[in-house]
Amino acid sequence: MPDSEQVVDDLVKGEVRWGPGEVRDFVLTRADGSPVFLLAVAVDDLLMEVTHVVRGDDLLASAPRNARVIEALGGTPPAYAHVPQVLGPDRRPLSKRHGSTSVRSFRELGYVPEALVNYLALLGWSPGDDREVLSMPEMIEAFDLTRVSSNPAAFDTEKLTWLNNRYIQSLGDDDLAARCVHFLVEAGVGVEPNVLRDAMPLVKERMKTLTEVVDLLRFLFSDDIAPNEKAAGIIAKASPTYLKEAAEALDASPVWDTVTIAATLDGLAAGAGLSRTKAWQPIRAAVTGSNVSPPLPESLALLGRERTVARVRAAAG
Repeated sequence: MPDSEQVVDDLVKGEVRWGPGEVRDFVLTRADGSPVFLLAVAVDDLLMEVTHVVRGDDLLASAPRNARVIEALGGTPPAYAHVPQVLGPDRRPLSKRHGSTSVRSFRELGYVPEALVNYLALLGWSPGDDREVLSMPEMIEAFDLTRVSSNPAAFDTEKLTWLNNRYIQSLGDDDLAARCVHFLVEAGVGVEPNVLRDAMPLVKERMKTLTEVVDLLRFLFSDDIAPNEKAAGIIAKASPTYLKEAAEALDASPVWDTVTIAATLDGLAAGAGLSRTKAWQPIRAAVTGSNVSPPLPESLALLGRERTVARVRAAAG
């Protein structure tokens, strides 16, 4: 290395200087003649006609070495942009100790690609306005390396999850249903495509991740729905007579649609002197096995009269 000041005009860090002698000589080949990384990457950059190198700032110290090797080979160094590393909640570089760090892991956790790309693009960069949800074309249009922050950004799973919910809500019903199939199958739940598609409007606002589709819609595709703890408690407190009356009223419903089902349920509530919430809770628990579900009339309409009535009767004992 020349015994002089080394300067790299970085697109993110600005002008970075190393004093004379700070960047010491380094090895280019091993004893057996094979090249080390610094030589190999310089040759690769030249042959591939690389114009910009964008990488983590942990490699900033390599920039003057990279540039000098390329110049020694008769080339012009590319523009360098050293972006800050992503940090975990403890403000240390993100790693496996913080949890999932691979694209595959986030996919299996139910994050959609569009949300992950959008979120990662906003880590240490902004389009210059208040937009947080950007499509790929919008990101391409707005992106400028000069707007990348030189300060490290912390990975915020809560923000990613919020963004994921926004993207899930924006998906068409057919597209969302197709993405949910994998998670239902992985959970051992058989899927009826038409029913799954029709259920999407009921759950898309509730789903923060695609994995939640299993708990929300398992009751539609499996009759093996042991009530969870809260649902079991609700059923235990309900009057068996009320549940039997509910089963009979639903079975006698003249039309099986959401409007008629809702009217039947409200009639039961009025007859029992209960609010809609208290009257619908035990039926929800009996039919879905959960204290939380998509809207009840719509859920029953999708489930069908026969299966609905059978579950309410079973809960009545």
